Order: sequence, then C-alpha cells, then structure tokens
Amino acid sequence: MNERYPSLFEPLHLPNQIRLKNRVVMAPMTHMSSNADGSVSDAEIAYYARRAHGVGMVITAATWVAPSGGIPGAPGADRDAFLPGLRKLATAIQEQGAKAILQIFHAGRQGTLTGDLVSASDVPEQKEGASVPRPLAEEEADALVLAYGQAARRAVEAGFDGVEIHGGNGNLLHQFFSPFTNRRSDRFGGSPEKRMTLALAIVDEVKRVVAAHAKTPFIVGYRLSPEEPETPGITMAETLRFIDALASKGLDYLHVSLINYASVPRRGSTTPARALRSFKNAPAGSCPSSESGASIRRKTQSKRWRPGPGSSRSAASSSWSRTG
Repeated sequence: MNERYPSLFEPLHLPNQIRLKNRVVMAPMTHMSSNADGSVSDAEIAYYARRAHGVGMVITAATWVAPSGGIPGAPGADRDAFLPGLRKLATAIQEQGAKAILQIFHAGRQGTLTGDLVSASDVPEQKEGASVPRPLAEEEADALVLAYGQAARRAVEAGFDGVEIHGGNGNLLHQFFSPFTNRRSDRFGGSPEKRMTLALAIVDEVKRVVAAHAKTPFIVGYRLSPEEPETPGITMAETLRFIDALASKGLDYLHVSLINYASVPRRGSTTPARALRSFKNAPAGSCPSSESGASIRRKTQSKRWRPGPGSSRSAASSSWSRTG
C-alpha cells in the first residue's frame, strides 16, 4: 500500500452511522447479464460474489424502476416478483463482507422496454439514427416518483443495505436537470431550481419509504454528473447549487461520475483535480462524496489524488471512469 494513502483502508461511518470497513467502493458496472425479464441471473450473482471481497461497499448495476426506462440485460425492481433474485444478490455481496447498495434508475431517452421512448423534452440523443423521445406529462413524472419509492421498498425487503438514486450519465434524472435536454416550461423546467424538482421529489419519496419500511439504518445516496459538453449544458456552478439542495435532504453520500473515462473538465476548470476540488469544497456539510474508482472521503478531509506508477487513468477521478 502506498503510505501516502493510509486512510484508504480505514473504516468510515456514514451520517446514519452505518460503518464501512474501508473506503474502497465498487462502482456500478453495466454488465448486461440479467435475465430477459429483468430478474437477477445466476451469472449476475456470481459476478458480484467474485468482486465484492475486500471492498467496503458494492453498488449494483443500474436497476430500472419502470419498464419504460429499462434496457435489455439490466435488472429490474418494479415488481415484487423480482424480490427472490434481489435477495440472492444482496446476500451474495454481504457474504463477502461488503455493504450492498441497489442502484435505481430510469433510462429516459437512452432506452425503453416498452417501445415508448420518453424524456424531459423531445430532444434525441446526439448520435446517428437516434429516436426522438416523447416528453413526459407532469402526471407521468409524478408516477415515476412513486415508482422510485417502491423500488426502494423492494431494496429494503430484499435485505440491501441501501439504495443509490442514479441521476447522472445521461439518464432520465440527468435529462431533467440538463438545460440541453430539458426545454420544459412547467414546474419541472426553466431555472436550475425547477430542473431539480423531479430529482428532489424522488429523494423525498425514497427517504419517506425507507423511514416507513426499514427497521435498521439504511443508506440513501445520489449519483450525479457535474458537467456536460453540450451548450447549453450542466455547469459546475449549477451542480454546486444542486449539491447544496441534495445535502439538505440528509443523504448519506454523493457519488460523482461522468459517462466516459476520457471526459475532460469544462467551463472554467482546467484540470480534473481542480474540477474535483470545486465539487469537494462545496458547502454541503459532512455528506461524504464518492468518485467512481476512488476512495470515499468527507469533503472537509479531501486531498488531491495523484496516480502512482502503474495506476490506470480510471482510478484518478470520477470524470475518468466508465461505469454504469
């Protein structure tokens, strides 16, 4: 172990006092090996059991909360019929000594299992042949808030130690926060605060459901992407406002990620380290932050990460990782 990073393998107590045995977290990986109906497969369980040993916490692949936002090969958590497989998955991770976190998401314009592609607005992905999504009606967005809550209930009943609400890497919650994909003029669109509305409502509903169903402390985290290349796009300044709003909700951690390991800082940050310092220095209280491929630290104790000999770029920061 590099002696410059002695805290990496020290325990960490999250705000809800759940103890992680160390600060190494397995970031969510899109393995595309669930059963065709979205149930957890034996191959999926073996995948996590093999990798969970030694880390403090494992975050699963993105698990859809509704078929309208599912992708083929990904797990689902929209029905109680999936509980047996989810229980096996949580147990397989926990038997290796790691906390098990179920990541819940909706793909939005990135994919669907119903043929009805939806998003914040009718802005397609920037790739050849991309389909134009249908803007969600307000009542549909309200229904998705409940769907996230029910997915969290199933995570509790399946024995997971927590859930991570995935709001980054271009999925539906990212699409609602981004001024590039959100052209709405209702309560979900316009100012940064209005574009946060759906995400914050989901956080509130997940926290409410967890309080009603969890008998022991349960982790609730949120994953976000701090910047994007499009114009107009998410900026670090908007993200810092979003972080303050999320931190006020009593989350246990924030997870920072960009969709491509080769992404570079934009709009004022000249290096990945400087971009991460802007995030970590945000006045978000004592909510721990996690960068994909890096260790968890409290913001007040964060230090610059410098790759050592033989280190891969994917370990340097959230903006240099490619995860689910």
